Amino acid sequence: MLMGAVKENAAVIELVPLGDIAPPAIEALLDGAFGPERHTRTAYRIRTGMIADPQLSFAAIDAGDLVGTIQCWPIALMDDDGLQHALTMVGPVAVRPDRQRDGIGQLLMRHMLAAADRAATTPLMLIGDPDYYGRFFGFAADRTAGWRTPGPVERHRLLARGDGVPEIGGMLGPRLAAVAPA
Repeated sequence: MLMGAVKENAAVIELVPLGDIAPPAIEALLDGAFGPERHTRTAYRIRTGMIADPQLSFAAIDAGDLVGTIQCWPIALMDDDGLQHALTMVGPVAVRPDRQRDGIGQLLMRHMLAAADRAATTPLMLIGDPDYYGRFFGFAADRTAGWRTPGPVERHRLLARGDGVPEIGGMLGPRLAAVAPA
């Protein structure tokens, strides 16, 4: 199912639902982009046990080849009073190493953000470069100072975007069934 197509660097990049792609191909792309040690990162601990949101997770295909993916995950901020605040974690945004700097990551982010706006999803968060994600996509660390993670994180890289980002203390982790309104 074709979700979108954009001409980038004389090639047409098709954006399709990530569910249309075989899981081993996704894992190979992620290993190529981030290495097999990626599973030890804090982001993986935050979303443990969650399934990527199919409405916000996409693949970039060029001439039949998988060249990039973006995944989004249902997570929550458990505040210090024990209430959950629903969030959506963006990432990883992965691009095949030989295609990095071709604009594929930006294409995937723009497509996901448009889908998130249409779906009126929960506030978005990610762990990433504040200059890049701030300048191009409006993510900032100004409301995340009280957030804790189940592993190490550079505070300035804990970013959020959207109405209703909770500016409170709490621990990021998987979203449980019952969630307080965002």
